[in-house]
Amino acid sequence: QLQLVESGGGLVQPGGSLGLSCAASGFSLSDYSIGWFRQAPGQEREGVSCITTTGISTYYRDATKGRFTISRDNAKNTVYLQMDSLKPEDTAVYYCAARGGAVCSSSSKTYANWGQGTQVTVSS
Repeated sequence: QLQLVESGGGLVQPGGSLGLSCAASGFSLSDYSIGWFRQAPGQEREGVSCITTTGISTYYRDATKGRFTISRDNAKNTVYLQMDSLKPEDTAVYYCAARGGAVCSSSSKTYANWGQGTQVTVSS
């Protein structure tokens, strides 16, 4: 059974950092491009970042460039999202999702496998 599990969310003050992890089981992440998405209350789900199968290419939402870093360790079947200089507007449930092949996409509709999400709250 293909499964993705996010971890690392929590409450942090503005300007702080959090590191999210997305661990896969039941399949090899190395065959998939992985996207991080987020959804705030009352808002649509939006793409945050994506990394291709080998990690050669990465993509970021404009609002997160320079603050977020996506990486992967295929040997550990895990993808990471390091979030620095967090802002209150980063508050959302963060999801990781897997997309077959070596091409990233910002469209959530193209991702077949999703984790359950982890809450990130940025507040003083």
